Amino acid sequence: MSAATLTPAPRTSTVPKAAEAARKPLPMVRHSLALAKRSLIKTWRTPEALIDVTLQPAIFLVIFVYIFGGAVAGDTTSYLQFLLPGILAQTIAQGAIAIGVNLNTDLTKGIFDRFRSLPIPRSAPLLGAVLGDVVRYVIVVVSTMSIGYLMGFRIETNLAAAVAGCVLAILFALCLSWVSVFVGMKVRTSGAVQGIMFLLIMPLSFASNVFVPTATLPGWMQGFVTVNPLTHLVGAMRALFIGGAENPMGNHLVWTLAWCVGLVAVFMPLALRAYRKKI
Repeated sequence: MSAATLTPAPRTSTVPKAAEAARKPLPMVRHSLALAKRSLIKTWRTPEALIDVTLQPAIFLVIFVYIFGGAVAGDTTSYLQFLLPGILAQTIAQGAIAIGVNLNTDLTKGIFDRFRSLPIPRSAPLLGAVLGDVVRYVIVVVSTMSIGYLMGFRIETNLAAAVAGCVLAILFALCLSWVSVFVGMKVRTSGAVQGIMFLLIMPLSFASNVFVPTATLPGWMQGFVTVNPLTHLVGAMRALFIGGAENPMGNHLVWTLAWCVGLVAVFMPLALRAYRKKI
């Protein structure tokens, strides 16, 4: 008997790849971050998809400040100080619409069928998409603050408070994006996602303190305005950006964080459930 016949054959692993992946530390985090990177690469290759978070805030600021500023506040400078936090909140909320549209498009193209065949947690594609959208919200903040600074807006508190206001806006957009993800999982076309989300965002934007003080609105509308999440977000940002007796923090920060927790607690499970049913 030769030595070759006595040499044992190399062992082959019988552990499935999915089980091996599950044994590695924090598989959900790793796979979500990897899919977030995919989302960023996709955005980088289609820069025209960033028009809504770059040009839109500039257009809104120019239109409302120079057309309505004199009528609303008496002069454009003081109205710019009042308006910019509101435009930032409105634009970053509208920026959350894109994730639902993109996910719905991916569903129709069968991309999630490929994800299903991979040894990754089933929820990782949705979490990765939400994490990847952080870059869009950062771009909203940078573009809005930059055009505002060129127009004459100035931070009247301090750098730490200003950064806290920007982080609060990004956090709110991340939480609101779960509403868009849920709608994207439920409806059949990307156009329907955009239409439904605009119907939700536009009343929140205009029935709020974004463009005018709450006290100037009709009494029957003020009840809705005072519970509107954008009202509290804008109030918190005005206190952090401008401060002073005219912009008290009050309970705006607490209500904004409460809305963030509520949006995630309600719509994240609904979105994940709808996603599992789709695939």
